[in-house]
Amino acid sequence: MSKLGYILRCVKEMNVKAMFRDLNEIHRLSGKNRVFLFCDMVWCGFRYGTGYRDYRLTEWWNLNGAQRKTYVTRGINNSLIKKCNDPAYYHLLNNKVEFNRLFNSELGRGWLYLKEASEEQFAAFLSGKEWVVAKPVDGSCGKGFEKIHVPDYSTAAELYRYLIETDRLLVEDFIVQHPTLAAIYPHSVNTLRVVTILSKDGEPHILYAFLRLGNGGRNVDNISSGGMTAPVDVETGVISNVAFDKKSNYYEVHPETGSPIVGVTIPMWDKVVRLVLDAARKIPQLRYIGWDVAVTETGVEFVEGNQHPGHGFLQMPRHTPDKIGMLPRFRQFIDN
Repeated sequence: MSKLGYILRCVKEMNVKAMFRDLNEIHRLSGKNRVFLFCDMVWCGFRYGTGYRDYRLTEWWNLNGAQRKTYVTRGINNSLIKKCNDPAYYHLLNNKVEFNRLFNSELGRGWLYLKEASEEQFAAFLSGKEWVVAKPVDGSCGKGFEKIHVPDYSTAAELYRYLIETDRLLVEDFIVQHPTLAAIYPHSVNTLRVVTILSKDGEPHILYAFLRLGNGGRNVDNISSGGMTAPVDVETGVISNVAFDKKSNYYEVHPETGSPIVGVTIPMWDKVVRLVLDAARKIPQLRYIGWDVAVTETGVEFVEGNQHPGHGFLQMPRHTPDKIGMLPRFRQFIDN
């Protein structure tokens, strides 16, 4: 798709109400004239492929032209995905059952696909378990995810019918996360998003990583579901800067538990690195992948993979005091 075609499609799909809500928020934050801001947002969309959400979250009204050229925008990210990832292989990541089969040895937990399991097999799977998780085969952003307390159901057959009726067909052992991560926020499994890219010589590299944290008593860690993210230094595994949520709030400590975020070292970071780099070689047709990884007391394991990694997470103002975005790092490995 041409750049103009991409922009026209974005305009067609745009949530106009949300855009003007963001425009009003930008006006409040910046003090700048709404007409000027609107024109600048439109210009940035055409010139840099910036979405209105990009513009607000990364405070583009404070950037000059040279600085704007260093940011990975929505348009640039989509062009990278198109360049690097073959859609014919998306199903290996989008379909959670296929993903579990491909990376079964890297999962570190038991799982069952209910379309291929009888009630008796499901009952055997539940035996001795207090908690399991269930989710749709093709869900995203935590939608449809449910943490299930097995004793709440009188029989395995009752739970089996409930999961079939609600289309939560993938059932997995509950992940017990490492105490270091549970101390920050105990109600969700706080997963790492580690983004890899294969350079032209086929070698995998880590572009960036961040820790996702739940909030508000929720049992999912997705930022779209009220969670937050904090950048992780890819060389050391240390949380190197403040966490933030989709409302642009920043946190040095978790607001619910009071536990420190900045400065925490991710346990077994070396194993996380080996896991994602080895996995990236398994699907060379998908060169640009975001891996979701859980850390337990005994090791590291995959949760899922994503062929459409996010692009704005490490370009927030508090993460870019020099106002230089992530595009220079991307260009170390691939020319967009």
